[in-house]
Amino acid sequence: MASGLTKTQLVRLLAEKNELNNKQAAAFLEHLADTAIKETKKNGVFVVPGLGRLVKAHRKARVGRNPQTGEPIQIKAKTVVKFRVAKAAKDAIAPKKP
Repeated sequence: MASGLTKTQLVRLLAEKNELNNKQAAAFLEHLADTAIKETKKNGVFVVPGLGRLVKAHRKARVGRNPQTGEPIQIKAKTVVKFRVAKAAKDAIAPKKP
């Protein structure tokens, strides 16, 4: 499987593209991540225009199965975070074939 950008590589790329030093680019990235977490926790959604949105969702309690024994087990309700990719990003990455 192909590996993606590391955090250091991403910081360098942001710094070069925006004519910043690495420290400023790293601070921007940290601030973006902190803001995304706080806003998703507070409002239930955080939108990154052109990329997608973080959405807080509630998952109901349900009955599952232990894969080793097949025995039914109760799975508790919980809150999860999902990332929904924006249509523009999805079309740019994997365009539909005619």
